[in-house]
Amino acid sequence: MDLCETSLSRRAVLGTSGALFAWAFMPRLAFAAGGRDARFVCIVLRGALDGLATVAPVGDPAYAGLHGDLALALDGEIPALPLDGFFALHPSMPNFARLYKAGQASVVHAAATGYRERSHFDGQDVLESGQPAPGRTETGWLNRFLAGLPAGGRIAAAGALGVGPVAPLVVRGPAPVLGWSPAVLPPAGDDLADRLAALYAERDPGLHRMLVEGLKTEDLIAMNGPAIRREGGPADPKGMSRTALGAARLLAQEEGPRIAGLAFEGWDTHANEGGVKGQLANRLRGLDDAIGVFAETLGPKWRDTALMVVTEFGRTAAINGTRGTDHGTGTVVLLAGGAIRGGRVIADWPGLSDAALLDGRDLRPTTDVRAVAKGILADLFGAPAGYLAREVFPDTPALVPLKDLVV
Repeated sequence: MDLCETSLSRRAVLGTSGALFAWAFMPRLAFAAGGRDARFVCIVLRGALDGLATVAPVGDPAYAGLHGDLALALDGEIPALPLDGFFALHPSMPNFARLYKAGQASVVHAAATGYRERSHFDGQDVLESGQPAPGRTETGWLNRFLAGLPAGGRIAAAGALGVGPVAPLVVRGPAPVLGWSPAVLPPAGDDLADRLAALYAERDPGLHRMLVEGLKTEDLIAMNGPAIRREGGPADPKGMSRTALGAARLLAQEEGPRIAGLAFEGWDTHANEGGVKGQLANRLRGLDDAIGVFAETLGPKWRDTALMVVTEFGRTAAINGTRGTDHGTGTVVLLAGGAIRGGRVIADWPGLSDAALLDGRDLRPTTDVRAVAKGILADLFGAPAGYLAREVFPDTPALVPLKDLVV
């Protein structure tokens, strides 16, 4: 059964269409670990990233045979970028490799949420809602984290910025959310809308122009369907770096948000995935450029920033008959930022032998993505473990936050 839904249109039916840029004004953060003025960016890759092609276990004897001519290698015309003696990074990611060597980027491999089916729509719901199963809530775990914090903290302009073809679920919730679609924007002259427009106008005229156009038009077609694949869209490499630039400019401001959720589309590589060249390589280059833009644009704020890249599930260990990979389970979480304890691939590696594969086809997950997120929120913001297990990631008291992700 083909589970590649047109998830964008399905999300739009749920009333989230058109929120390309959204600002959620939240209670001010009451605590930050070590007194730091931290920033946190969550980038969601929708479509299921091939983690074995992004960070390749070149030291696993079964890898090259399973991934065929899509497999990375440490030699050849375009060699992979070595991370340690076992894992190597896709050559389209030199910025991440540079940050890794500088101790500002790490990889968590063989990771997944608790979801074990292969529907993009449900997988994304679980990933972004933080719930054990799909369909349980319309709020995201990052929004609940912010909304539950007491007011009166030292960060003067706490909030969340959501960027994507639809407002990422991870930052949606009960707090007021502004999007630049007339379907969700308050009437002209609304105080929140005015404040948002003023901030964009002052700090990023390009984003301000996009906001103004969104206020004027009732045509949502430009924010859906083929438009997401055009140049500058969230599935386009140039669009990823442009989106990152706009978000980073706002996060860098003293009065700007401390939290951002971004969504990049186009990671469903069933056919013609490509190895060191091709569609996956191009999108990884866009993601890598986006990470580099955050590092450069945030300036001194980068020191206290943690960036986490996640996807709904991985892809099969073996390539298919159309030179691509199908829906799988285990994948990677990429971490970057001056606040990240970098230079490591964190993995309880399960292996890729026939006996080790989940259902005889997938990289078996050994780390829960929620444990990674918990670890960052705990160490970066000082969030209590009980609060994370009860409000942010419900019903997860036994899921211990991953330690020592943050310096």
